[in-house]
Amino acid sequence: MTQTLSCDEIALRFADICAEAAAPVMQVYRSDFESFQKSDRSPVTEADQLAEALILDRLRAFMPDTPVIAEEQFEAGVRPNAGTSFILVDPVDGTKEFIRRNGEFTINIGLIRDGAPVAGAVCAPAMDEVYFGGSTAQRAPITPGQPIERDAIRPIACRTVDPGRICAVMSRSHGDERTRRFIAEEGVSETVSAGSSLKFCLLAAGQADVYPRFAPTMEWDTAAGHAVLLAAGGCVIGEDGEALRYGKEESGFRNGPFIARTHSIASV
Repeated sequence: MTQTLSCDEIALRFADICAEAAAPVMQVYRSDFESFQKSDRSPVTEADQLAEALILDRLRAFMPDTPVIAEEQFEAGVRPNAGTSFILVDPVDGTKEFIRRNGEFTINIGLIRDGAPVAGAVCAPAMDEVYFGGSTAQRAPITPGQPIERDAIRPIACRTVDPGRICAVMSRSHGDERTRRFIAEEGVSETVSAGSSLKFCLLAAGQADVYPRFAPTMEWDTAAGHAVLLAAGGCVIGEDGEALRYGKEESGFRNGPFIARTHSIASV
């Protein structure tokens, strides 16, 4: 079925799945929930588990032949061979923000082909919106548990950088000295903080210009947002100066440092 679908159509279906998964996530968010510590000392809640179970069920029906690398299953030791085409799922990205109840957490689904993200959806349930993209980038309001209203979908695109007014978006939970040094060297005049993969979405929607990330991330943290940013005209560059790649099984799907920008890699 998906062989005949465009990357934009796949991204829209991912957005629908994210919006559906937003319902159990918000139910937990509004409850007196508990958080637990995983083996890597990162937090997890029931929302992660409920959302991932729903997403995996929907992906089995939608793309049954495509392997899925999902954060909580990966933690539990379920690690299918990724191959050249696979899906990355982060059921709740920004669990620290979820626990703080500041709304800056997301549900992420990204499709990887030959090492590059080609379709993705990033849903911010507490903000009632979703960003998604394949060859083009879109944004839409959501009602948790409901499909995306097609008439409400609007295109988004990266803005042209004004060298005199460069805005950098920074992690709310993972700032470091190397990031602050980059900000100074880049000539950044304004910074904004955001949690989770919303940082990619701010660039894609034309609200910021650069996002440096030197602290560790996993591929499921970045794939969906990376896909949206690419569709909006931006890029994500690794330390080697090349586009950030996916399917790094030898490193446990861990990313190295990267810089996300609002212009194509050809113009860097």
